[in-house]
Amino acid sequence: MRKVNFNQRLKRVFLCGVIMGAAAGILITVLAAGIVINKKEAEAESQYSKLQQTNEELQLQINKYDASHNNLEVLAGNEDGWALALVNEAHPLDTSYAPAEMYEVESERSVDARIREPLDRMLSDAEAAGLSMYVASAYRSYDQQRTVFNATMQDWINQGYTPLDAYDQTRQSVAVPGTSEHATGLAVDIISTEYEALDDRQGDTAEQQWLMEHCWEYGFILRYPPDKADVTGIIFEPWHYRYVGENAAREIHEQNITLEEYLGSD
Repeated sequence: MRKVNFNQRLKRVFLCGVIMGAAAGILITVLAAGIVINKKEAEAESQYSKLQQTNEELQLQINKYDASHNNLEVLAGNEDGWALALVNEAHPLDTSYAPAEMYEVESERSVDARIREPLDRMLSDAEAAGLSMYVASAYRSYDQQRTVFNATMQDWINQGYTPLDAYDQTRQSVAVPGTSEHATGLAVDIISTEYEALDDRQGDTAEQQWLMEHCWEYGFILRYPPDKADVTGIIFEPWHYRYVGENAAREIHEQNITLEEYLGSD
């Protein structure tokens, strides 16, 4: 009797071993398959991430190219990159351009409505920091820019300069009509209420010091920094700020470059 029970127990142990072995085999197979699947998924995610990054980089290059070569189309559209539109002497803007929607930031001073929020926030934060500043100039039409240019040129002539020399002097500080960033509605001249002259001393005011340090946080850049006139074509203007978008502003600030250099424009 004992022998029979022993044999039965032996059979059960053997059967349990077989079952457990089979279960273990299945579990190992499932785990191995899971590892393979997870590895494939990780590889797929990695490849997707790389492709997405490559796509973003290519799109940025396209945006940069369009900003330099198709500034009218870029400005008039709402696609990514509109804030990068380059306007300078080498890349003039069609004289008929005007922002589709304007926002009056100061009396008789308006900007492209798309930069309303960051501009208001920057000015508000500056005021909260105890600073006093205002927008002295913003959007200018072609005719308004021509008036400013001619008046400045006349000032040089009145000082004894020949018309040709007066023109050369004027274009160093005032963009030739058709090549001014003010026509985009994305540029503003901001000055201190404590010192309102448009000269290098403006850059020494607490207001400009704050703006030059923080403007990039709001998507703006100091458009014509010192020692960059050979690149921008315009002398140091510590009051002239241009909206380019937060990502571009951060990179331009970190690399200490101009918009021309950021876009790779010649």
